[in-house]
Amino acid sequence: MKFKAIIIFLVLCTILTSGCHQTAINQRLPNIVVILADDLGYGDVSSFNQQSNIITPNIDALAKEGMSFRDAHSNSSVCTPTRYGLLTGEYAWRSRLKQGVLLGYSPALIPESMPTLASMLKKHDYYTACIGKWHLGLDWKLKDGSYLKFPKGLPADRKLIDYRTLEKIDFSSPAKGGPIAAGFDHSYIIPASLDFEPYCYLKNNRLVEPLEATTEGRDLDTGYTGAFWRPGKMSPSFDHQKVLPTFVDKGVEFIKSREGQENPFFLYFPLNAPHTPWLPSQNFIGSSKAGTYGDFVKMVDHEIGRLLNQLAASGFQENTLIIFASDNGAYWKQEFIEEFQHKSNYRFRGMKADIFEGGHRIPLIVKWPGVVRKGSWSDQTLCLTDIFSTIQGVIKDELTAKPKDSYSFYEILNGDKSANSRPPVIHHSSKGVFAIRSGPWKWIEGLGSGGFSEPAVVPYQEGLPAGQLYNLDEDLAESVNRYFEMRELSDSLSDVLNQIKKL
Repeated sequence: MKFKAIIIFLVLCTILTSGCHQTAINQRLPNIVVILADDLGYGDVSSFNQQSNIITPNIDALAKEGMSFRDAHSNSSVCTPTRYGLLTGEYAWRSRLKQGVLLGYSPALIPESMPTLASMLKKHDYYTACIGKWHLGLDWKLKDGSYLKFPKGLPADRKLIDYRTLEKIDFSSPAKGGPIAAGFDHSYIIPASLDFEPYCYLKNNRLVEPLEATTEGRDLDTGYTGAFWRPGKMSPSFDHQKVLPTFVDKGVEFIKSREGQENPFFLYFPLNAPHTPWLPSQNFIGSSKAGTYGDFVKMVDHEIGRLLNQLAASGFQENTLIIFASDNGAYWKQEFIEEFQHKSNYRFRGMKADIFEGGHRIPLIVKWPGVVRKGSWSDQTLCLTDIFSTIQGVIKDELTAKPKDSYSFYEILNGDKSANSRPPVIHHSSKGVFAIRSGPWKWIEGLGSGGFSEPAVVPYQEGLPAGQLYNLDEDLAESVNRYFEMRELSDSLSDVLNQIKKL
């Protein structure tokens, strides 16, 4: 009888242990992959624009398997501040960067003490990786043991440093700041955009290859389009055309390395494309109806497909939350629209860098099998800063304070269509112009685009409006300024904007 009782006890323990193990598996946190395209327009993605002259089958497949957001916005209309907002949940204008972007030698923008998506997820045993374009600054070490700093008062760290200063940098030593200080266990990056020096890769903040070559630049007279990049220092084997596929190769390697690992992973995958230089490989030339840029977008879509295919091949497809977005609108001038009959920024006014919708309204897709309904759409107004709090909701994080500019859309992913309580979204242009969006209404400080579209700035004159007020439900193209007609609303939104700035 004692023997029989022991057997029953062991069987019960096995069943209970198995049940506990199964519960642990069921409650397992999802892997998280954030893919951030660079300068991809809302209208470039064919699932968002049926008239697109660029077909994007892999991004479209994500849309079919997840939720697409029609009213999503980057927190800035240029690269660096958007990346800051996505990783920290705060608007970048709260940092030292009040306008523009960083350069390749700019000091780190994110303070090491500041919580980021990566550092937050590490508290929950995620293995974190950043592969792609960083563009948030690095602290380059000098030969005297100190670190490169820009003189105070230089707007947006935009001053190019001279070669006498470059000679003082100890490129053989790892840089500080960067992805490692921001909470990433592993990183493989280029420092900034692919048209800014230095042209090199860094693995875990250390140069993969010495900066022993230079480039005279290319297509310097094209107006920042085509195969354009600036002159500067370069690693000898660095090839601009191979950067995009190299990052995808590294992403594939990373995903394979996580096979069989117990801890979930977070992969932040900021692409360098389709930002300039536009360098489609030979087999994509002529693949679109939107010129070299369109062909490059086709290549971007293909490379994204390679990464997604590896997630499936490694068995991660069912337990991975994938977020796809662009960092701002496309650099697509009116002459390009007329030449190719293609609207990279859809029906929106303006383009990259502008305060208008074309500068910051972006494609955003979320795929999460078993949670997000396939092929669904949302008209919720949201911002890339909201990804931070949304992921906090996904993993039920209570260890990190909610960032001041981040609001969760987790309930919307779960199918709650009534969830629409986000406070006003703040927009910011490359020249530091602010706008505020509340419901259908958008208020812009001053006149002009605040970016690349002319006129960028309109000096105040007696009798002219002091700003711009648009009802986007009725006027998506921002063509009718309602400032004088609804002066009280304009003043009210301006007051709310100023209050948010002071938070």
